[in-house]
Amino acid sequence: MTSFLPSLADGYTPFIYPMPIWDAWPWLIIPLCAGVAIVYKSVKSLGPSRTFQIAFWDRAGEKPVAFPEKKVAKIFDLMEQFAGYGFNKSHSAAYAFLAFVTAYLKGHYPVDFMAALLTSETGNTAKIVKYINECREMGIRILPPDVNHSEWSFTPDGEAIRFGMGAIKNLGQAAVEAIGKAREEVGRFTSLHEFCEKVDLASINRRMIESLIKAGAMDSLDGTRSQKWAAVEGAMESGQRAQRDRESGQVGLFGEIIEAGESQAQPLPNVQDWTDKEKLAGEKELLGFWVTGHPLDRYMDKVGELATHDSSSLEGLAKNAEVTLCGVLTGITRKRNKDGKPWCVMQLEDRTGNIESLVFATAYERIAAQVVEDTAVMVRGLVLPEENAMPKVSVQDIVSLDNVRIDMPGVISIRVWIGRDGGVDRAAALEELFKRKPGTTAVRLRLEAPRDFSAPRQIRKNTKRCTARRRC
Repeated sequence: MTSFLPSLADGYTPFIYPMPIWDAWPWLIIPLCAGVAIVYKSVKSLGPSRTFQIAFWDRAGEKPVAFPEKKVAKIFDLMEQFAGYGFNKSHSAAYAFLAFVTAYLKGHYPVDFMAALLTSETGNTAKIVKYINECREMGIRILPPDVNHSEWSFTPDGEAIRFGMGAIKNLGQAAVEAIGKAREEVGRFTSLHEFCEKVDLASINRRMIESLIKAGAMDSLDGTRSQKWAAVEGAMESGQRAQRDRESGQVGLFGEIIEAGESQAQPLPNVQDWTDKEKLAGEKELLGFWVTGHPLDRYMDKVGELATHDSSSLEGLAKNAEVTLCGVLTGITRKRNKDGKPWCVMQLEDRTGNIESLVFATAYERIAAQVVEDTAVMVRGLVLPEENAMPKVSVQDIVSLDNVRIDMPGVISIRVWIGRDGGVDRAAALEELFKRKPGTTAVRLRLEAPRDFSAPRQIRKNTKRCTARRRC
Protein backbone atom coordinates (compact mmCIF):
# COMPACT_ATOMS: atom_id res chain seq x y z
CA MET A 1 0.00 0.00 0.00
CA THR A 2 3.01 2.28 -0.06
CA SER A 3 2.12 3.42 -3.58
CA PHE A 4 -0.85 5.42 -2.31
CA LEU A 5 0.15 6.08 1.30
CA PRO A 6 0.10 9.89 0.72
CA SER A 7 -3.68 9.68 0.33
CA LEU A 8 -3.94 8.16 3.82
CA ALA A 9 -1.79 10.72 5.60
CA ASP A 10 -4.71 12.64 7.12
CA GLY A 11 -6.08 9.61 8.90
CA TYR A 12 -2.82 7.82 9.86
CA THR A 13 -4.65 4.57 9.09
CA PRO A 14 -6.45 3.36 5.95
CA PHE A 15 -9.99 4.38 5.10
CA ILE A 16 -11.26 6.52 7.95
CA TYR A 17 -12.84 8.81 5.35
CA PRO A 18 -14.08 8.04 1.79
CA MET A 19 -11.48 10.28 0.12
CA PRO A 20 -8.64 7.73 0.45
CA ILE A 21 -10.87 5.16 -1.25
CA TRP A 22 -11.34 7.51 -4.18
CA ASP A 23 -7.57 8.07 -4.37
CA ALA A 24 -6.71 4.40 -4.04
CA TRP A 25 -9.26 3.08 -6.51
CA PRO A 26 -7.41 4.02 -9.78
CA TRP A 27 -4.37 2.08 -8.57
CA LEU A 28 -6.37 -1.08 -8.05
CA ILE A 29 -9.01 -1.34 -10.76
CA ILE A 30 -9.63 -0.03 -14.29
CA PRO A 31 -12.31 2.67 -13.77
CA LEU A 32 -15.16 1.22 -15.84
CA CYS A 33 -17.71 3.08 -13.71
CA ALA A 34 -18.93 6.59 -14.53
CA GLY A 35 -16.88 8.16 -11.74
CA VAL A 36 -15.63 7.93 -8.19
CA ALA A 37 -19.04 8.83 -6.74
CA ILE A 38 -20.44 5.62 -8.21
CA VAL A 39 -17.46 3.71 -6.86
CA TYR A 40 -18.14 5.09 -3.36
CA LYS A 41 -21.83 4.26 -3.73
CA SER A 42 -20.91 0.72 -4.77
CA VAL A 43 -18.77 0.26 -1.68
CA LYS A 44 -21.52 1.60 0.57
CA SER A 45 -24.34 -0.42 -1.00
CA LEU A 46 -22.69 -3.71 -1.94
CA GLY A 47 -20.46 -3.98 1.14
CA PRO A 48 -19.62 -7.65 1.71
CA SER A 49 -20.96 -8.81 -1.68
CA ARG A 50 -18.97 -11.83 -2.82
CA THR A 51 -19.46 -10.98 -6.51
CA PHE A 52 -18.07 -7.49 -6.03
CA GLN A 53 -15.14 -8.89 -4.07
CA ILE A 54 -14.17 -11.36 -6.83
CA ALA A 55 -14.44 -8.66 -9.48
CA PHE A 56 -12.28 -6.40 -7.35
CA TRP A 57 -9.58 -9.04 -7.10
CA ASP A 58 -9.70 -9.98 -10.78
CA ARG A 59 -9.54 -6.46 -12.12
CA ALA A 60 -6.69 -5.48 -9.83
CA GLY A 61 -4.34 -7.51 -12.03
CA GLU A 62 -5.27 -5.54 -15.12
CA LYS A 63 -3.30 -2.51 -13.98
CA PRO A 64 0.30 -2.28 -15.12
CA VAL A 65 1.37 -2.15 -11.47
CA ALA A 66 -0.27 -5.23 -10.02
CA PHE A 67 -0.57 -5.98 -6.31
CA PRO A 68 -0.30 -9.37 -4.59
CA GLU A 69 -3.65 -11.08 -4.05
CA LYS A 70 -3.32 -11.06 -0.24
CA LYS A 71 -2.70 -7.33 -0.22
CA VAL A 72 -5.66 -6.70 -2.50
CA ALA A 73 -7.86 -8.87 -0.24
CA LYS A 74 -6.66 -6.87 2.78
CA ILE A 75 -7.50 -3.57 1.06
CA PHE A 76 -10.95 -4.86 0.17
CA ASP A 77 -11.54 -5.91 3.76
CA LEU A 78 -10.68 -2.39 4.89
CA MET A 79 -13.09 -0.93 2.35
CA GLU A 80 -15.79 -3.33 3.49
CA GLN A 81 -15.25 -2.30 7.11
CA PHE A 82 -15.54 1.34 6.11
CA ALA A 83 -18.76 0.62 4.20
CA GLY A 84 -20.34 -0.61 7.44
CA TYR A 85 -20.29 2.81 9.10
CA GLY A 86 -18.16 5.44 7.45
CA PHE A 87 -18.52 9.22 7.16
CA ASN A 88 -16.89 11.81 5.00
CA LYS A 89 -14.37 14.10 6.63
CA SER A 90 -16.72 17.05 7.20
CA HIS A 91 -19.29 14.79 8.84
CA SER A 92 -16.67 13.22 11.11
CA ALA A 93 -15.26 16.62 12.05
CA ALA A 94 -18.74 17.84 13.00
CA TYR A 95 -19.29 14.78 15.18
CA ALA A 96 -15.94 15.29 16.88
CA PHE A 97 -16.72 18.97 17.53
CA LEU A 98 -20.14 18.16 19.00
CA ALA A 99 -18.64 15.44 21.19
CA PHE A 100 -16.07 17.92 22.52
CA VAL A 101 -18.68 20.64 23.19
CA THR A 102 -21.02 18.14 24.86
CA ALA A 103 -18.27 16.84 27.16
CA TYR A 104 -17.20 20.41 27.99
CA LEU A 105 -20.72 21.52 28.90
CA LYS A 106 -21.41 18.44 30.98
CA GLY A 107 -18.11 18.85 32.83
CA HIS A 108 -18.32 22.61 33.47
CA TYR A 109 -22.09 23.26 33.56
CA PRO A 110 -23.54 19.95 34.76
CA VAL A 111 -26.83 21.34 36.14
CA ASP A 112 -27.68 23.30 33.00
CA PHE A 113 -26.59 20.43 30.76
CA MET A 114 -28.64 17.78 32.54
CA ALA A 115 -31.68 20.09 32.69
CA ALA A 116 -31.51 20.51 28.91
CA LEU A 117 -31.00 16.78 28.44
CA LEU A 118 -34.04 15.94 30.58
CA THR A 119 -36.13 18.48 28.68
CA SER A 120 -35.13 16.93 25.35
CA GLU A 121 -36.46 13.55 26.53
CA THR A 122 -39.77 14.82 27.95
CA GLY A 123 -42.36 12.14 27.22
CA ASN A 124 -39.82 9.29 27.18
CA THR A 125 -40.25 7.85 30.67
CA ALA A 126 -37.44 5.28 30.34
CA LYS A 127 -34.91 7.95 29.33
CA ILE A 128 -36.13 10.38 32.03
CA VAL A 129 -35.67 7.71 34.72
CA LYS A 130 -32.20 6.92 33.37
CA TYR A 131 -31.06 10.56 33.40
CA ILE A 132 -32.62 11.30 36.80
CA ASN A 133 -30.60 8.41 38.23
CA GLU A 134 -27.52 9.81 36.50
CA CYS A 135 -28.21 13.20 38.12
CA ARG A 136 -28.33 11.55 41.53
CA GLU A 137 -25.01 9.82 40.84
CA MET A 138 -23.57 13.24 39.93
CA GLY A 139 -24.87 14.71 43.19
CA ILE A 140 -27.53 16.85 41.46
CA ARG A 141 -30.87 16.96 43.30
CA ILE A 142 -34.10 16.67 41.30
CA LEU A 143 -36.76 18.93 42.82
CA PRO A 144 -40.43 18.02 42.33
CA PRO A 145 -42.71 20.11 40.09
CA ASP A 146 -44.08 23.21 41.82
CA VAL A 147 -46.66 25.74 40.60
CA ASN A 148 -44.61 28.44 42.36
CA HIS A 149 -41.33 27.63 40.62
CA SER A 150 -41.65 25.25 37.67
CA GLU A 151 -41.74 26.24 34.02
CA TRP A 152 -42.83 24.08 31.10
CA SER A 153 -39.41 22.40 30.84
CA PHE A 154 -36.79 21.23 33.34
CA THR A 155 -34.89 24.25 34.65
CA PRO A 156 -31.82 24.84 36.84
CA ASP A 157 -32.72 25.87 40.39
CA GLY A 158 -29.49 26.75 42.14
CA GLU A 159 -27.45 23.56 42.36
CA ALA A 160 -30.55 21.43 41.65
CA ILE A 161 -32.90 20.85 38.73
CA ARG A 162 -36.57 21.75 39.00
CA PHE A 163 -39.02 19.34 37.42
CA GLY A 164 -40.94 20.86 34.51
CA MET A 165 -44.75 20.96 34.55
CA GLY A 166 -44.70 19.86 30.92
CA ALA A 167 -43.91 16.34 32.14
CA ILE A 168 -47.18 16.12 34.10
CA LYS A 169 -49.84 14.12 32.28
CA ASN A 170 -53.09 15.90 31.31
CA LEU A 171 -51.38 19.31 31.53
CA GLY A 172 -51.01 21.26 28.28
CA GLN A 173 -48.70 24.12 27.42
CA ALA A 174 -51.55 26.66 27.45
CA ALA A 175 -52.30 25.74 31.07
CA VAL A 176 -48.64 26.09 32.08
CA GLU A 177 -48.46 29.48 30.37
CA ALA A 178 -51.60 30.61 32.22
CA ILE A 179 -50.03 29.54 35.54
CA GLY A 180 -46.84 31.42 34.70
CA LYS A 181 -48.73 34.57 33.74
CA ALA A 182 -50.72 34.57 36.99
CA ARG A 183 -47.54 33.87 38.98
CA GLU A 184 -45.93 36.98 37.50
CA GLU A 185 -48.83 39.04 38.84
CA VAL A 186 -49.13 37.59 42.36
CA GLY A 187 -45.50 36.58 42.91
CA ARG A 188 -46.37 33.39 44.76
CA PHE A 189 -49.53 31.35 45.27
CA THR A 190 -50.27 30.61 48.90
CA SER A 191 -53.51 28.62 48.70
CA LEU A 192 -55.62 26.60 46.30
CA HIS A 193 -58.37 29.22 46.38
CA GLU A 194 -55.94 31.98 45.44
CA PHE A 195 -54.61 29.80 42.63
CA CYS A 196 -58.12 29.30 41.23
CA GLU A 197 -58.91 33.02 41.52
CA LYS A 198 -55.76 34.24 39.79
CA VAL A 199 -55.17 31.61 37.07
CA ASP A 200 -57.37 31.92 33.99
CA LEU A 201 -59.80 29.01 34.41
CA ALA A 202 -60.54 29.12 30.69
CA SER A 203 -57.08 27.60 30.19
CA ILE A 204 -57.08 25.10 33.04
CA ASN A 205 -59.80 22.66 34.09
CA ARG A 206 -60.54 20.50 37.10
CA ARG A 207 -58.71 17.47 35.74
CA MET A 208 -55.54 19.52 35.29
CA ILE A 209 -55.71 20.91 38.82
CA GLU A 210 -56.22 17.42 40.25
CA SER A 211 -53.21 16.24 38.22
CA LEU A 212 -51.12 19.04 39.73
CA ILE A 213 -52.19 17.98 43.23
CA LYS A 214 -51.48 14.26 42.72
CA ALA A 215 -48.11 15.02 41.09
CA GLY A 216 -47.07 17.03 44.16
CA ALA A 217 -46.88 20.31 42.23
CA MET A 218 -49.13 22.05 44.80
CA ASP A 219 -47.32 20.89 47.93
CA SER A 220 -46.07 24.45 48.50
CA LEU A 221 -49.67 25.64 48.95
CA ASP A 222 -51.53 25.47 52.27
CA GLY A 223 -52.95 22.09 53.30
CA THR A 224 -52.25 18.47 52.51
CA ARG A 225 -52.75 16.82 49.14
CA SER A 226 -55.94 15.13 50.32
CA GLN A 227 -57.37 18.44 51.63
CA LYS A 228 -56.67 20.24 48.36
CA TRP A 229 -58.09 17.32 46.39
CA ALA A 230 -61.32 17.51 48.40
CA ALA A 231 -61.49 21.32 48.00
CA VAL A 232 -60.98 21.50 44.21
CA GLU A 233 -64.65 21.85 43.28
CA GLY A 234 -65.37 24.60 45.82
CA ALA A 235 -62.14 26.45 44.98
CA MET A 236 -62.94 26.44 41.27
CA GLU A 237 -66.47 27.73 41.86
CA SER A 238 -65.08 30.50 44.06
CA GLY A 239 -62.45 31.31 41.46
CA GLN A 240 -64.96 31.44 38.63
CA ARG A 241 -67.17 33.86 40.59
CA ALA A 242 -64.17 36.09 41.33
CA GLN A 243 -63.10 36.10 37.70
CA ARG A 244 -66.63 36.88 36.46
CA ASP A 245 -66.86 39.77 38.91
CA ARG A 246 -63.55 41.18 37.71
CA GLU A 247 -64.56 40.91 34.06
CA SER A 248 -67.96 42.57 34.64
CA GLY A 249 -66.58 45.24 36.96
CA GLN A 250 -68.98 44.20 39.72
CA VAL A 251 -67.58 44.26 43.24
CA GLY A 252 -69.03 44.28 46.70
CA LEU A 253 -69.23 47.15 49.13
CA PHE A 254 -65.55 46.71 50.02
CA GLY A 255 -64.61 45.17 46.66
CA GLU A 256 -61.82 47.58 45.86
CA ILE A 257 -60.09 46.89 49.15
CA ILE A 258 -60.37 43.12 48.66
CA GLU A 259 -59.18 43.39 45.06
CA ALA A 260 -56.09 45.33 46.07
CA GLY A 261 -55.23 42.96 48.89
CA GLU A 262 -54.74 39.24 49.12
CA SER A 263 -57.43 36.67 48.29
CA GLN A 264 -59.56 35.79 51.26
CA ALA A 265 -58.38 32.59 52.95
CA GLN A 266 -60.86 29.73 52.79
CA PRO A 267 -60.80 26.81 55.22
CA LEU A 268 -59.90 23.43 53.77
CA PRO A 269 -61.91 20.26 54.48
CA ASN A 270 -60.77 18.29 57.51
CA VAL A 271 -59.88 15.00 55.84
CA GLN A 272 -57.20 12.42 56.55
CA ASP A 273 -53.99 12.84 54.61
CA TRP A 274 -52.97 10.29 51.99
CA THR A 275 -50.42 7.67 52.99
CA ASP A 276 -46.90 7.81 51.56
CA LYS A 277 -47.80 4.85 49.36
CA GLU A 278 -50.83 6.70 47.94
CA LYS A 279 -48.77 9.85 47.34
CA LEU A 280 -46.07 7.94 45.49
CA ALA A 281 -48.71 6.09 43.47
CA GLY A 282 -50.12 9.45 42.37
CA GLU A 283 -46.67 10.67 41.30
CA LYS A 284 -46.08 7.47 39.36
CA GLU A 285 -49.44 7.82 37.62
CA LEU A 286 -48.96 11.45 36.59
CA LEU A 287 -45.19 11.64 36.09
CA GLY A 288 -44.31 8.08 35.17
CA PHE A 289 -41.96 7.67 38.15
CA TRP A 290 -41.47 8.71 41.76
CA VAL A 291 -39.97 12.10 42.61
CA THR A 292 -40.49 12.92 46.30
CA GLY A 293 -39.51 9.43 47.42
CA HIS A 294 -39.36 5.78 46.44
CA PRO A 295 -41.42 2.79 47.60
CA LEU A 296 -38.19 1.08 48.63
CA ASP A 297 -37.23 3.87 51.04
CA ARG A 298 -39.00 2.23 53.98
CA TYR A 299 -37.27 -1.08 53.26
CA MET A 300 -33.69 0.15 52.85
CA ASP A 301 -32.38 -1.98 55.74
CA LYS A 302 -33.93 -5.10 54.26
CA VAL A 303 -32.73 -4.26 50.75
CA GLY A 304 -29.18 -3.79 52.02
CA GLU A 305 -29.28 -7.20 53.72
CA LEU A 306 -31.10 -9.23 51.09
CA ALA A 307 -30.21 -7.92 47.63
CA THR A 308 -27.13 -9.37 45.94
CA HIS A 309 -27.50 -7.15 42.86
CA ASP A 310 -29.53 -4.28 41.48
CA SER A 311 -30.89 -3.59 37.99
CA SER A 312 -27.69 -1.82 36.91
CA SER A 313 -25.28 -4.62 37.90
CA LEU A 314 -26.61 -7.61 35.93
CA GLU A 315 -24.69 -7.03 32.70
CA GLY A 316 -21.78 -9.41 32.27
CA LEU A 317 -23.18 -12.12 34.53
CA ALA A 318 -23.21 -15.68 33.21
CA LYS A 319 -26.39 -17.32 31.98
CA ASN A 320 -28.51 -18.74 34.82
CA ALA A 321 -26.43 -16.95 37.46
CA GLU A 322 -28.50 -16.75 40.65
CA VAL A 323 -29.38 -13.25 41.84
CA THR A 324 -31.58 -11.69 44.51
CA LEU A 325 -33.15 -8.34 43.65
CA CYS A 326 -35.44 -5.98 45.54
CA GLY A 327 -37.80 -3.66 43.72
CA VAL A 328 -41.35 -2.74 42.78
CA LEU A 329 -43.40 -4.79 40.31
CA THR A 330 -44.84 -2.69 37.47
CA GLY A 331 -46.17 -3.18 33.96
CA ILE A 332 -47.40 -6.73 34.62
CA THR A 333 -48.67 -8.45 31.47
CA ARG A 334 -50.18 -11.92 31.81
CA LYS A 335 -50.04 -14.29 28.84
CA ARG A 336 -50.52 -17.95 27.88
CA ASN A 337 -48.03 -20.19 26.12
CA LYS A 338 -48.83 -22.56 23.23
CA ASP A 339 -49.96 -25.18 25.73
CA GLY A 340 -52.45 -22.76 27.27
CA LYS A 341 -50.51 -22.41 30.52
CA PRO A 342 -50.28 -18.93 32.10
CA TRP A 343 -47.07 -16.95 32.47
CA CYS A 344 -46.26 -13.25 32.73
CA VAL A 345 -43.73 -10.56 31.91
CA MET A 346 -43.19 -7.50 34.10
CA GLN A 347 -40.74 -4.81 35.10
CA LEU A 348 -38.88 -4.84 38.42
CA GLU A 349 -38.00 -1.25 39.31
CA ASP A 350 -35.42 -0.31 41.92
CA ARG A 351 -33.61 2.91 42.71
CA THR A 352 -31.16 2.52 39.82
CA GLY A 353 -33.56 1.59 37.03
CA ASN A 354 -35.66 -1.35 35.93
CA ILE A 355 -35.16 -4.86 34.59
CA GLU A 356 -37.51 -7.02 32.55
CA SER A 357 -38.54 -10.08 34.53
CA LEU A 358 -40.25 -13.23 33.28
CA VAL A 359 -42.33 -15.67 35.32
CA PHE A 360 -42.54 -18.80 33.19
CA ALA A 361 -45.34 -21.32 33.44
CA THR A 362 -43.28 -23.70 35.59
CA ALA A 363 -43.12 -21.12 38.40
CA TYR A 364 -46.22 -19.03 37.69
CA GLU A 365 -48.83 -21.21 39.38
CA ARG A 366 -46.73 -21.37 42.56
CA ILE A 367 -46.07 -17.61 42.87
CA ALA A 368 -49.01 -16.06 40.95
CA ALA A 369 -50.53 -14.69 44.17
CA GLN A 370 -47.37 -12.61 44.76
CA VAL A 371 -47.46 -10.98 41.30
CA VAL A 372 -49.28 -7.77 42.25
CA GLU A 373 -48.83 -4.37 40.59
CA ASP A 374 -46.87 -1.70 42.54
CA THR A 375 -45.83 -4.13 45.28
CA ALA A 376 -42.36 -3.92 46.86
CA VAL A 377 -40.88 -7.42 46.67
CA MET A 378 -37.76 -9.51 46.92
CA VAL A 379 -37.17 -11.57 43.76
CA ARG A 380 -34.91 -14.59 43.43
CA GLY A 381 -34.14 -15.47 39.84
CA LEU A 382 -31.74 -16.54 37.12
CA VAL A 383 -30.01 -14.14 34.75
CA LEU A 384 -30.86 -14.45 31.04
CA PRO A 385 -28.23 -12.50 29.05
CA GLU A 386 -29.38 -10.81 25.82
CA GLU A 387 -27.20 -9.93 22.86
CA ASN A 388 -26.96 -6.14 22.40
CA ALA A 389 -29.63 -5.59 25.06
CA MET A 390 -30.11 -5.52 28.80
CA PRO A 391 -30.29 -8.97 30.43
CA LYS A 392 -33.58 -10.34 31.69
CA VAL A 393 -34.40 -12.31 34.81
CA SER A 394 -36.24 -15.62 35.01
CA VAL A 395 -38.14 -15.30 38.29
CA GLN A 396 -38.02 -18.34 40.56
CA ASP A 397 -39.53 -16.88 43.72
CA ILE A 398 -41.23 -13.68 44.91
CA VAL A 399 -41.71 -12.55 48.51
CA SER A 400 -43.33 -9.28 49.60
CA LEU A 401 -40.85 -7.12 51.50
CA ASP A 402 -43.55 -6.60 54.13
CA ASN A 403 -43.35 -10.33 54.90
CA VAL A 404 -39.58 -10.75 54.70
CA ARG A 405 -37.91 -11.43 58.02
CA ILE A 406 -34.16 -11.13 58.51
CA ASP A 407 -32.64 -13.51 61.02
CA MET A 408 -30.26 -11.56 63.23
CA PRO A 409 -27.49 -13.17 65.28
CA GLY A 410 -27.81 -13.33 69.03
CA VAL A 411 -24.16 -12.40 69.55
CA ILE A 412 -21.58 -10.55 67.48
CA SER A 413 -17.92 -11.25 68.18
CA ILE A 414 -15.29 -8.65 67.26
CA ARG A 415 -11.56 -9.36 67.40
CA VAL A 416 -9.50 -6.31 68.40
CA TRP A 417 -5.75 -6.44 67.92
CA ILE A 418 -3.76 -4.59 70.55
CA GLY A 419 -0.46 -2.99 69.63
CA ARG A 420 -1.10 -2.80 65.87
CA ASP A 421 -1.56 0.42 63.91
CA GLY A 422 -0.75 2.60 66.86
CA GLY A 423 -2.22 5.68 65.13
CA VAL A 424 -5.75 4.19 65.14
CA ASP A 425 -7.97 4.93 68.14
CA ARG A 426 -9.79 1.58 68.25
CA ALA A 427 -11.89 2.45 71.28
CA ALA A 428 -13.26 5.59 69.57
CA ALA A 429 -13.86 3.66 66.34
CA LEU A 430 -15.83 0.98 68.20
CA GLU A 431 -17.85 3.57 70.07
CA GLU A 432 -18.74 5.33 66.81
CA LEU A 433 -19.72 1.96 65.28
CA PHE A 434 -22.02 1.10 68.18
CA LYS A 435 -23.71 4.52 68.00
CA ARG A 436 -24.18 4.19 64.23
CA LYS A 437 -25.57 0.63 64.48
CA PRO A 438 -27.73 0.54 67.64
CA GLY A 439 -29.57 -2.66 68.53
CA THR A 440 -30.28 -5.36 71.13
CA THR A 441 -27.68 -7.82 69.87
CA ALA A 442 -24.99 -8.76 72.37
CA VAL A 443 -21.40 -7.85 71.47
CA ARG A 444 -18.26 -9.68 72.57
CA LEU A 445 -14.82 -8.20 72.14
CA ARG A 446 -11.77 -10.42 71.97
CA LEU A 447 -8.69 -8.36 72.82
CA GLU A 448 -5.56 -9.94 71.41
CA ALA A 449 -1.89 -9.01 71.34
CA PRO A 450 0.40 -10.98 69.01
CA ARG A 451 2.35 -13.64 70.93
CA ASP A 452 1.16 -12.19 74.24
CA PHE A 453 -2.48 -12.69 75.35
CA SER A 454 -6.13 -13.08 74.30
CA ALA A 455 -8.90 -11.72 76.55
CA PRO A 456 -12.64 -11.94 75.78
CA ARG A 457 -14.85 -9.08 77.01
CA GLN A 458 -18.66 -8.88 77.06
CA ILE A 459 -20.31 -5.55 76.09
CA ARG A 460 -23.42 -5.21 78.23
CA LYS A 461 -24.62 -1.98 76.71
CA ASN A 462 -28.08 -2.26 75.10
CA THR A 463 -27.79 -1.76 71.32
CA LYS A 464 -30.96 -1.85 69.19
CA ARG A 465 -31.00 -4.44 66.40
CA CYS A 466 -27.99 -4.21 64.13
CA THR A 467 -29.41 -4.20 60.62
CA ALA A 468 -26.16 -4.54 58.75
CA ARG A 469 -24.31 -7.25 60.62
CA ARG A 470 -22.01 -8.04 57.74
CA ARG A 471 -20.58 -4.54 58.01
CA CYS A 472 -20.37 -4.53 61.81
